[in-house]
Amino acid sequence: MPTDPTKPLEAKPEAAPTRRATVAAMEEILFAPQPVLDHGFIRIVDYMGDDNAIVQAARVSYGKGTKQAREDRALIRYLMRARHTSPFEMCEIKLHVKLPVFVARQWIRHRTASVNEYSARYSVVEDEFYLPRAEHLAAQATDNRQGRGEALGPEEARRVLATLRDDAALTYGHYQEMLNRDAAGNPRDPARKGLARELARMNLTLGVYTEWYWKIDLHNLFHFLSLRADPHAQYEIRAYAEVMLDILRRWVPEATAAFEEYVLGGAKLSKSALEVTRKLLAGEDVQQAETGLSPREWRELMAALGRPVTP
Repeated sequence: MPTDPTKPLEAKPEAAPTRRATVAAMEEILFAPQPVLDHGFIRIVDYMGDDNAIVQAARVSYGKGTKQAREDRALIRYLMRARHTSPFEMCEIKLHVKLPVFVARQWIRHRTASVNEYSARYSVVEDEFYLPRAEHLAAQATDNRQGRGEALGPEEARRVLATLRDDAALTYGHYQEMLNRDAAGNPRDPARKGLARELARMNLTLGVYTEWYWKIDLHNLFHFLSLRADPHAQYEIRAYAEVMLDILRRWVPEATAAFEEYVLGGAKLSKSALEVTRKLLAGEDVQQAETGLSPREWRELMAALGRPVTP
């Protein structure tokens, strides 16, 4: 892989004074890999701004209208609550992420970041594959085409893990053979040229690890986390989202607290769902069939309100 994360190239040999905003809690973990899954990590390469940068941007934009907000915390919470997003775009972060390819392909759907990925056309892929823990192996959910359902039994989980491990070893062995390399990375047969790296890579499994630099502003990172830190998100990408949430709690604690209060911990109601909620608060007996909500919408509303699901 491109670099040893324990010896970051970005670290300066000597500290240099700066007039830009820094966050002590971020400086403590700058460049340090935060482990995720079995071989993955997230590490902070650089960041710009802090909670105060959000407040400054809002006050420049709003002028006298913000004088009613006596505290920065109150202003940040107002911005989050009212969905005024541009002040949050004043903060940016650049991360070095190591992740399985199948997670990367899901992650890259968020097209609001700058990305530069490790290239298997130029470099040889390392022999590192993601293997789930047994408790994370589950059957296909019956009520969700994208999700997992009941956990596999111990014997079936062992068979699945053995298959994943064997397939990874087999395909990587064939990859090395096509490259004409031995386990140490040396040429096996000097008389053979070996297949081009850009072709040899195509038989590797989606569990192989890749790396990238990922730079994004805070507003779009919050949107990423609103989907990927959700309990319904796939476990593997949620594991990365939870590490990023911990980083944000260090970097912009007030903005992150507002995000967790109004977005992650809140609920957005449709017009019909709001009408149902009003009727329930008034003590009325409401049935799903008469609301115009689909069965799934009804279940989601009842779950958000902490009420038992009724037909």
